[in-house]
Amino acid sequence: MKKDSRLSSVLHVLLHMEQSDGPLTSDALARMLGTNPVVVRRVLSSLRECGYVASTKGHGGGWVVACDPRVVTLLDVYRAVGEPTVFAMGHRLEKPRCLVEQSVNEALDGAFRAAEALLVERLGRVTLADLAASLGRRMKHTRLQSCRNDTRTGP
Repeated sequence: MKKDSRLSSVLHVLLHMEQSDGPLTSDALARMLGTNPVVVRRVLSSLRECGYVASTKGHGGGWVVACDPRVVTLLDVYRAVGEPTVFAMGHRLEKPRCLVEQSVNEALDGAFRAAEALLVERLGRVTLADLAASLGRRMKHTRLQSCRNDTRTGP
């Protein structure tokens, strides 16, 4: 099953926008992620609806961070991109008649809920400013790698 990388990709471009001296175009952001500008615009549109980013058209236009990074958490961004499914695992049947499978589903449901609750709690503790600070620490100790040379795929 293909991984859903929307959250990771959005956080990636948000950090680039935060570090930029001006707006970044969808084309530039798409090159950083190795994807299509249409994909970038589609993903960022949900963040625009929440007020986390803004965009302007025309010469000198592009995307900028429009929120206070000290307030917006990774959980906020996770919710803005549609709360992608955390687990690829699931039940063989959602409403089984078999008592054995009902027992299996009950055990898995509890584990899935606990793991998802932990993830949500941790995402709620990290702000965009925390990510920017982490990037700043890394930049002090190593040369920033070009995202255009990153071979990973986009959202």
